[in-house]
Amino acid sequence: MSRWIASMIQASRRTERVRVVTTAQPQELDVQPTPLALLLLGREADPRSERGVECPGDLPSPSDPDLVERARAAKEKLGDKVFVLGHHYQRDEVIQFADVTGDSFKLARDAAARPEAEYIVFCGVHFMAESADILTGDDQKVVLPDLAAGCSMADMATAEQVAECWDVLTEAGIAEQVVPVSYMNSSADIKAFTGRHGGTICTSSNAQRALEWAFEQGSKVLFLPDQHLGRNTAVRDMGMSLDDCVLYNPHKPNGGLTAEELRSAKMILWRGHCSVHGRFSLDSVNDVRERIPGVNVLVHPECKHEVVDAADYVGSTEYIIKALEAAPAGSKWAIGTELNLVRRLANRFAPEGKEIVFLDKTVCFCSTMNRIDLPHLVWTLESLAEGNLVNRIEVDRETEQFAKLALERMLALP
Repeated sequence: MSRWIASMIQASRRTERVRVVTTAQPQELDVQPTPLALLLLGREADPRSERGVECPGDLPSPSDPDLVERARAAKEKLGDKVFVLGHHYQRDEVIQFADVTGDSFKLARDAAARPEAEYIVFCGVHFMAESADILTGDDQKVVLPDLAAGCSMADMATAEQVAECWDVLTEAGIAEQVVPVSYMNSSADIKAFTGRHGGTICTSSNAQRALEWAFEQGSKVLFLPDQHLGRNTAVRDMGMSLDDCVLYNPHKPNGGLTAEELRSAKMILWRGHCSVHGRFSLDSVNDVRERIPGVNVLVHPECKHEVVDAADYVGSTEYIIKALEAAPAGSKWAIGTELNLVRRLANRFAPEGKEIVFLDKTVCFCSTMNRIDLPHLVWTLESLAEGNLVNRIEVDRETEQFAKLALERMLALP
């Protein structure tokens, strides 16, 4: 057991007997696991968290040679009753069974455009399935093959923390001037908060339009939960300065900011980030330029500001794909986004003579996205084919009402 997990267990509030194994003799300790520790141990669920828990039932073995045929047979048996969505960051073994592929919002909209499908199987992560449930009909059922497929970025902003932040803004006398803009990579609770307070949702491709709209409504923006997308859009795309941005840390009193700092800021950025895109560094960019002369560096706007500044091109997942489609034969590219997608694009464009490499030397998949594997998909499809509804993602009516309002404001953007 790592010191990190052990420290979380020791700092928690509930007493339980936990067996700790070290290089010395095993010993029984009285410790108090936190809710987070219990989730990591797979022993408790948090319905208001992105983390979830393991799915019930017995999964097929990953070594089962018939998995592909079993998935194909179950999907064929379900016919038009099932619609399988595959996010770009999914494994190839899962993507092969997707009816459509795309980024999170495109997939949610694709689901809404298929009202005849009784089951929407979302091969992505929890917040994506929530968005699909919000946008699809009441008679449609959204299913996530593994409830533990969450999003660390979405986890970095809870409803309670954001409500406390709003109280801080109110005490500073600026809440009426602040318009919340929340990234699509957020929980339904955060989307609902945004809708209640007159804000909108954005994607990585329309963040600038969303911010322009927000500044027409008020003089300040609270950007949730990805600080990098907010900062990059404000500074790189809209001409603001870094001094116009402050970072709100939910783990510090008053966000670690003074009332004066909040009053003088235009962009109040939430201290959140993507665990994959946050890995890329300026050293990564410099190193790949040395190793591959003439390389084009193309990164996602969830990367750190200094990485975006040093890149040749910056854009959403869809932008990255289109840029590589349009690239000339023989061109060289280093891509700063999730490895499953980069590897798939490298294989796709290799016959055209395009050299595509991962920006970082260290392999880095999206660990939670990768929880959706072929055994989970087979288990899901076979369960549905047998008439057993599993792992349904269902957003409560009130949350859905306000989250949908925020999403509709985004859809109405010019």
